[in-house]
Amino acid sequence: MAATDREDRLAALGAERVDHRFKGLPPDAEGLTVAELAAERRDLFTGGFTTPVLTLSAEAVEHNLALLETYAERHGLAFAPHGKTSMAPQLFARQIERGAWGITLAVPHQVRVARAFGIERIFLANELVDAVALRWIAGELARDEAFRFICYVDSVRGVELMDRALRGSARRVDVVVELAAGEGARTGVRTEAECAEVADAVAGTSTLRLVGVAGYEGEVPSADPERVRAYLARLVSLAADFDRAGRFSGPGLSEIVLSAGGSAWFDAVADVFASVPELSLPVLKLLRSGAYVSHDDGHYRKLTPFNRVPAEGSLQPAFRLWAQVVSRPSPEQAFVNAGKRDAAYDLDLPEAQVVRDARTGELREASGISVTGLSDQHGWLRTEPGASLAVGDWVGMGLSHPCTAFDKWALVPVVGADGVVADYLRTYF
Repeated sequence: MAATDREDRLAALGAERVDHRFKGLPPDAEGLTVAELAAERRDLFTGGFTTPVLTLSAEAVEHNLALLETYAERHGLAFAPHGKTSMAPQLFARQIERGAWGITLAVPHQVRVARAFGIERIFLANELVDAVALRWIAGELARDEAFRFICYVDSVRGVELMDRALRGSARRVDVVVELAAGEGARTGVRTEAECAEVADAVAGTSTLRLVGVAGYEGEVPSADPERVRAYLARLVSLAADFDRAGRFSGPGLSEIVLSAGGSAWFDAVADVFASVPELSLPVLKLLRSGAYVSHDDGHYRKLTPFNRVPAEGSLQPAFRLWAQVVSRPSPEQAFVNAGKRDAAYDLDLPEAQVVRDARTGELREASGISVTGLSDQHGWLRTEPGASLAVGDWVGMGLSHPCTAFDKWALVPVVGADGVVADYLRTYF
């Protein structure tokens, strides 16, 4: 897809009409296009937005995009951020503009979204044995010579199913053998000997091409720096062993792919991948961190590699979920109108951070206020003695785990430090 076509697809997002599909947006904006609403630059608090409403900080998103761009450059890593975190084509485009090699995804639907917006390099960090999806991928590869697609394989049976579905295809599908992060981990081949069997099965087809090895260090059992680095060292050794055995000899292959990297251990990836020995072809060291764009106020705030290596910089949480106090049944308890339908809750509960006073409009810290639980449409708050909170106040909460936050919001206001909403992020889950 030509650059102008990609730009047109993204611009078309602004032509979508605002209506009942998009929660939290001003009711009086019904019928406006997204671009028209953005041009009005409404204030989040006085511009008609309703609660609950999820927002992203414009400044934090820009900071985080820039930080990982420079981090990858500094450590000699190519970057394919995991798009399943946000499924937002506007963010895909901004990441590509900042030098990303491509986008990582997890399932065929996500690949279709990315292709609809012109993404030309996709790393599917998952096995793919669905015949219908494989034939669609083959059609995309035949239609667009610039399209590059890579996915995992982790079994001989999987290779057989892929081969059967792809027979007659114009181009081979590139695959990497996934090395599991250990016994009891998620997908992936458990032993190096089994990895060789899978690689040999790939070599026996005319539909697949082995281009490298990959894995996900976030699945290392009882992960700590030593265990994670030991797993990554196995991954590097597997690539070297495959190369010595002549397994990277597929038609037209010009580089070997070595890929890992979630958002919790990319410092270990950078360290271990720096010691990759010289192989018969150049090595594409592909980092796949994705949650960095929004960061969070829970899971990744605790685990970010920048906590371990502060000299590298720091990410900024970009999420804030605003909800309104609708009930104050006792001095120790309050309820807001946001719950499981609105907030990530699979790892950590939201964190009460600020309160906007309904009477004065002033913002203050949410001192003495904590979120203790979530119902479908309510957040349970505990208030300590002296905590100031009244029915009608807005509570701004930080969220944990962006992978399960974006999926609850189809159109997310992007808010500047001045409180003005000048952009909206469209998601596709």
